[in-house]
Amino acid sequence: MLEREITFDRVIRWLIVALVATAIVLLINRLSSVLLPFFIAWILAYMIYPFVLFLQNKCRLKYRILSIVVALLVVLAVLTLTAFLVVPPIVEESIRMAGLITVYFHDTFATSDLLRNVQNMLQNYANDDSLMKLIQHSSVMDVAENLVLQAWEFLSGTINFAIGLLGSLVVLLYLVFILLDYEKISEGWIRFLPASKRDFAGMIVSDVKNGMNAYFRGQSLIALLVGILFSIGFLIIDFPMAIGLGLFIGVLNLIPYLQLVGFIPTIILALVKAADTGQNFWVILLCALAVFAVVQTIQDVFLTPRIMGHVMGLNPAIILLSLSIWGSLLGIIGLIIALPLTTLLISYYRRFILNEKDETDTGKKKQTKP
Repeated sequence: MLEREITFDRVIRWLIVALVATAIVLLINRLSSVLLPFFIAWILAYMIYPFVLFLQNKCRLKYRILSIVVALLVVLAVLTLTAFLVVPPIVEESIRMAGLITVYFHDTFATSDLLRNVQNMLQNYANDDSLMKLIQHSSVMDVAENLVLQAWEFLSGTINFAIGLLGSLVVLLYLVFILLDYEKISEGWIRFLPASKRDFAGMIVSDVKNGMNAYFRGQSLIALLVGILFSIGFLIIDFPMAIGLGLFIGVLNLIPYLQLVGFIPTIILALVKAADTGQNFWVILLCALAVFAVVQTIQDVFLTPRIMGHVMGLNPAIILLSLSIWGSLLGIIGLIIALPLTTLLISYYRRFILNEKDETDTGKKKQTKP
């Protein structure tokens, strides 16, 4: 196999490609707050689109907009039903745990010298002349300042709520418009490229689509199953907020290794349960860690190989590095697309730089010869 000669023109082309890629990354990072609603809407449209086609073709709904409305209503009904089944136990457990935490910290402060020291300090401060001076120096301006601060906090909270509601409406509008012309948007963009570049661009987009499809659907199914397994495990050991904590760890599992964050609330809840029931804290924590170990084993041995297979094929260190780099470059969008893009880049590097695909195909052809 002949090696390509490195020429000045080839180096200039690669430098231009690198500069264009850098400019695109910087532009996406700069516009991430604007692009995020569109990106979320596109992911939702990608997931709902097969159901819209099913309603339009199989259920004989004549108009696309009618199929979209029915699909959104069905999704909303499923989410509402899930919320009615899941939220009440979580709220009940949260209220109970809030009471336990209050009692725990009250008993802790009451039995320690901290509360006594605070009381003595306040008493000494009240007997001092500094408190009277502070009261005497307070004026109407101080009261007005406090009122202005409270009014500003209320106003800022209202503005944040309005912005959040407006963002949700923007995502909904994007979602409807994307679903209306999904085929034109997903297939018509290639016409804006030169004819000589369409095959290569189509190959890249197809590979990205397949990678994103395999990752998001597979990882979402794994996260759901992991959340259910954690909830069942915590219920078996009678752990506080079993369903809520299990589903929370399942959501964290959408990004690999982020479920380790679940250790923090687990330790806190184990501490509160030990104070409430009088059981040994280390025994409770050991049972919770056993649930983590069993679920992680099931995930690594059965779920991930069968659902994801070798789609990603990345070393754990590479996964953490890719999440860090893409997250730093593109924020939340980078964390979402980190693993599919990293897999794609590694695949292209092996295919076009190392030519591993050609060597593999050649080896297979040699083996098939009689």
